[in-house]
Amino acid sequence: MIVGTAGHIDHGKTTLVGALTGVATDRLKEEQARGISIELGYAYAPLADGSVLGYIDVPGHEKLVHTMAAGASGIDFGLLVVAADDGVMPQTLEHLAILGLLGIAAGAVALTKADRADAARLARVRADIDALLQGGPLDGAPVFEVNATAPGDPGVAALRGHLETAAQAWQGRSDDGLFRLAVDRVFTLTGHGTVVTGTVHGGRVVAGDDAARLVLAPAGRPLRVRNIHAQDRPSPDGRAGQRCALNLAGIDREAIARGDWIADARAFLPTRNIDVELQLLEGAGTAVGNWSPLHVHLGTSRRLAHAVPLGEAGVAPGTTERVQLVFAEPLCAAPGDRFIVRDANATHTIGGGRVLDPNAPTRRRRSPQRMAWLDGLAAMLDGQGLQALLEHAEYGVDEATLVRLAGMPPERLQLPEGTRWLAPRNGPQVAITAPRMAALRARVEQALADFHRDSPDEPGPEAARLRRIALPTAPAGLWQVLLDELVADGSVRRNGVWLHLPGHSITLDEADAALARRLLARMAEGGFEPSWVRDLAKAEAVPEERVRRLLRTLALQGDAFQVVRDLFFHREGMRALAELVASLAARDGEVTAATFRDATGLGRKRAIQILEFLDRTGLTRRVRDTHLLREDSAWLQALRAQPG
Repeated sequence: MIVGTAGHIDHGKTTLVGALTGVATDRLKEEQARGISIELGYAYAPLADGSVLGYIDVPGHEKLVHTMAAGASGIDFGLLVVAADDGVMPQTLEHLAILGLLGIAAGAVALTKADRADAARLARVRADIDALLQGGPLDGAPVFEVNATAPGDPGVAALRGHLETAAQAWQGRSDDGLFRLAVDRVFTLTGHGTVVTGTVHGGRVVAGDDAARLVLAPAGRPLRVRNIHAQDRPSPDGRAGQRCALNLAGIDREAIARGDWIADARAFLPTRNIDVELQLLEGAGTAVGNWSPLHVHLGTSRRLAHAVPLGEAGVAPGTTERVQLVFAEPLCAAPGDRFIVRDANATHTIGGGRVLDPNAPTRRRRSPQRMAWLDGLAAMLDGQGLQALLEHAEYGVDEATLVRLAGMPPERLQLPEGTRWLAPRNGPQVAITAPRMAALRARVEQALADFHRDSPDEPGPEAARLRRIALPTAPAGLWQVLLDELVADGSVRRNGVWLHLPGHSITLDEADAALARRLLARMAEGGFEPSWVRDLAKAEAVPEERVRRLLRTLALQGDAFQVVRDLFFHREGMRALAELVASLAARDGEVTAATFRDATGLGRKRAIQILEFLDRTGLTRRVRDTHLLREDSAWLQALRAQPG
């Protein structure tokens, strides 16, 4: 457990920590000379069960609230310090509000300098403290009267006993998630190199583990941990809830600063836009409107951001609303991270809250789909697991995003019943619920039905066109899996490169049907050198335009292929050419116009026309003067699926 002090300047926080632990946390010369804390101080006390109780001592000066917030972000137990001679003061109020905004509900109160007040004064201050705590984060917390400068003071002993009991009962944070340590201090240690310290917010790291995939975030620079001190003791690992010092290999001190994270590479995606729940304090004194500047303290970082309310109005004092925070520089956050905000001048704490989506979009911030997504994230943070999140994910959630949002490695993700992983040929797997998958299938089938109704003389759209009609914003991998499943179970049929519903077909009148059969026969006889439209029309003694129109219909049906204007190949002839190209590519690794010309016996011009057609339709792709076969070409698969 980590105990953090809170309270007004010169109320005896540092002296109290020294009395509790025997450690003087005012390590800087300026702190010792001025008698006030300027930087965060740290102390540790061993417990009877072998564990270690950690303390973070924060400065109380109003100008150093940013430092206090950096320390408070990593504590589990708040120790509010109030001097008996001064009583409740401005930073007492502000620090207590910060504890509440950061979600710290466990704590105690130390009534320091008790030797400087008589019984009546102590009673009045106690009454003030009781009134202050009522309805707040430390409501009902015990109050201990202490004289930290007196050796063996019974009040200090009672407080120490209370803290040790609370620490031994503390359940701690789960360490089965992704590792995240918020850096609050960085220094160089002679003979060891760069060392960072901070509180571990999640997960576990092992010294020397090259497979840990740690990075400095948001920079993204890979790191390796040589050695670890956890709770001020050498340790083979560091776990969530511990204060740790990590000895890092291969990085200079100047490359790291307070506010950075040492984290699993999967834990963060640096961002400038974060959607949050923002709570404004009753005494904030100002509302937060569109583009209001705010100083945001998140983790150990302090950044300037602008607020974009996601509701119809801004955020009024005493209310909680969803807001997007827009930062000038990238930073890192995870769902559920707590933060506080101060006013534009950074003089008053006016509110705080929790992160919902750490990688929010810059457009369509207020759309119904976004609000539903944020509802799912809020439900996940409130303990409802991934069910609500996935129910609100129209296209499912890819593995990397789900890992980042849940803060769990893939093997520990617990998908709700009725959810499955889709595995695209290219790209990450996607988790999607059965109702969402059914809804996407229905949209594709309805789009095809509408297409057939509006264009009854066409066989159907090709895959890319159908995607634009039915699911234009669907990820490519999801679309590919969805279409494959629809075709596999017969809900959608392929006809060449076109897609249609079962039972749909293009009907020709008797005269056109008879002419089409004769044209196909003549094209088949032509093999690799079919007749031009004008020659077919002359042979059949019919107008060219009628032949041209009929051949285009046959092309839409997949029975013919138009290579250039007025030159159509029979399906079987084109299939033979495509298979020849595939065999040449398998033999030589590529196809050139010369090798294709020689293999077919065609002229160079006709060979180039055919190769260019195969490039356009996706069988091959041109690279300078060669043509490379596209692996898993849907075009070639469709040809081979044709009967015969």
